[in-house]
Amino acid sequence: MEEVRIDLRIPNEERNLEVQRSYDLCHKINQINPNAKECKELINELFKNNIGENTNIFPPIFVNLAENVKIGKNVTILNGFQCMSAGGLTIDDDTMISLNCTIATNNHDVYDRPVITCKPVHIKRNVWIGVNVTILPGVTIGENAVVGAGSVVTKDVPDNAVVVGVPAKVIKMLDADKFKK
Repeated sequence: MEEVRIDLRIPNEERNLEVQRSYDLCHKINQINPNAKECKELINELFKNNIGENTNIFPPIFVNLAENVKIGKNVTILNGFQCMSAGGLTIDDDTMISLNCTIATNNHDVYDRPVITCKPVHIKRNVWIGVNVTILPGVTIGENAVVGAGSVVTKDVPDNAVVVGVPAKVIKMLDADKFKK
């Protein structure tokens, strides 16, 4: 997966408009009753309808470039979700993301800090991400994987793996044949 570099010293009106649109919509979403029909409508607007059916996202949320996020069907994202999405984020069907999770698809160049380095994050089908997990740029989390609470995911997670810790490491492999199809 190739890294994309964005020099923040070079003005980009299109990007700036999307950042402002995302910030404004996140603010509105976070100020209204999460059970209100308007909340769901604003969430769909935030992600430009790149959300599958039966997906539920519970505020508060923060996403800086929401047009770069694609969310499958039957996904649940609980309160406190934060995403820096310049590199792109794909969340496949049937995924559960627990409270206060952070996904960063971009970082700063350590020597030239106004440059952000971007790599996409892909969360595959039927993943369960525990409370307070952080996922870093360029990571793919494999199908049926479980990421334990408080983990920091710095590298790809294999299909059917349970990972925990800082940095997250595989502690167990799940039997793929036991998952409901």
